[in-house]
Amino acid sequence: MSKVDGGFKFSPISVNFLTEAAKVLFAIIMLLFQARHQKVGDKPLHSVSTFVQAARNNVLLAVPAFLYAINNYLKFIMQLYFNPATVKMLSNLKVLVIAVLLRFIMRRRFSIIQWEALVLLLIGISVNQLRPLPEGTTALVLPVTMGAYICTLVFVTVPSLASVYNEYALKSQFETSIYLQNLFLYGYGAIFNFLAILVKAIFKGSGSFDILQGHSKATMFIIFNNAAQGILSSFFFKYADTILKKYSSTAATIFTGIASAALFGHTLTINFMLGISIVFISMHQCFSPLSKEKDEPQNGTLEMKDIQNNQRSNNSSFLNMTVGATEDASHRIGSDEMHPLLPT
Repeated sequence: MSKVDGGFKFSPISVNFLTEAAKVLFAIIMLLFQARHQKVGDKPLHSVSTFVQAARNNVLLAVPAFLYAINNYLKFIMQLYFNPATVKMLSNLKVLVIAVLLRFIMRRRFSIIQWEALVLLLIGISVNQLRPLPEGTTALVLPVTMGAYICTLVFVTVPSLASVYNEYALKSQFETSIYLQNLFLYGYGAIFNFLAILVKAIFKGSGSFDILQGHSKATMFIIFNNAAQGILSSFFFKYADTILKKYSSTAATIFTGIASAALFGHTLTINFMLGISIVFISMHQCFSPLSKEKDEPQNGTLEMKDIQNNQRSNNSSFLNMTVGATEDASHRIGSDEMHPLLPT
């Protein structure tokens, strides 16, 4: 909706910068609200010492912030190559990429049944989004330019990597307030986008430094929507996991379709009914106790690793918050495996 004559009259980087600024403002407001309702004896959230120490402990959040800055820009570029439905279809590939990254970065183990469930999820949401081709068309026509292929590859891998690193960074400092962590994450994001604006101004002139140039009601909606999505996602990453977030997003799409049919009379296609059936089967299969009893080893202890001192056993109890969702995909650590999860 924000495109004009097939392009953007505004700078996508400026939209991303304003989005991160909005999320920073929200984090500050929530920190002030949280500080006012602190219990006596609790460590103050807004003291200089607390802020500096938390900033040092959560410096890893700069990694997903940088990756998100790239991905948020690519979201606009992809709209120049593909239509929105195709972009959504391509984004479905993130499901398997995220699972692979969780396996190698956070050492999470998935049973054979859970891998099959993730494949079913990919199939289900793809079937749901399929649309009939125009009469006389025998194949899905996609752009074949090299730029489109490169953008697609980066569009799938970068946000997947950002989500996994974000989950690891948030959970590795679980005792830190989520709002304080969000302040760092979104602060880094705002800095990266502002630097991109400066670089663009250097090469294209000072006129491009006007971050409000070309904006409209549609871009304001994009800023609000993306900010809300980012804030809600942070709670999934810290208190649940990335896989559960993908399932919740799919469930939201399903309920939106049903609500549209009930409220506005939109037709529920056979693709929609088949798609949600596959998704529900996938969801049951992934979170079923049978999926781990048959395929996952039962030895080992559940805990999160602290990249600072490798002593995270005291905080392992937070995994109970998502019993039935993340317990079956949690990292099991042996006695000879006490090393940082991220490469040095």
